[in-house]
Amino acid sequence: MFPLFKLGTLAVRTISKPIANRLKAEAGLHPRFREYIIGLAQANYRFTTNLQRRLYGRATDAVIRPLDEAKAVGAAAELLGELVIFSVAGLAVIYEVNRSARSEARKEEQRKQEIEGLKKRGTDLEKQVQCLKVKLQEMEQLVQRRSWLDFFKFWHAQAMLQDQKSAMSCDFLHTDAAFKL
Repeated sequence: MFPLFKLGTLAVRTISKPIANRLKAEAGLHPRFREYIIGLAQANYRFTTNLQRRLYGRATDAVIRPLDEAKAVGAAAELLGELVIFSVAGLAVIYEVNRSARSEARKEEQRKQEIEGLKKRGTDLEKQVQCLKVKLQEMEQLVQRRSWLDFFKFWHAQAMLQDQKSAMSCDFLHTDAAFKL
């Protein structure tokens, strides 16, 4: 991404330089525009001179002589050219930041949706586990009841077998006794 950004800024500079040069050429031709840029150049000259004096520790209350008209037009044209170049570059940076922020917002929204989906799936799985636990308890109760029922059936069957064996042995004794008589 970084090489593309460098390439983009180079393209912006390349495109904006002819615009700045055109502004420079037109600056001296129109009288109203010329007056405006001369005033702009003089204000810029006063500001930079005062700033330099403060930085170097010199007196700032001294009178600053204005630039002559030709130098003022040249300085204003240069200032306008740089202003155009920096404005275009600044807009390109702002556009890139906004685009990146939108992209991040989309990614964040996707992450939130994925998290919500996982939470929903977790909730659904918890419900399924609860349902399976209930079914398991029902099955255990059924098996337990069935076990007791089978135990009673087995006990009853054993008792019946005992009764039948007793009855058979009694029958055997009766038949034995009948043969002896």
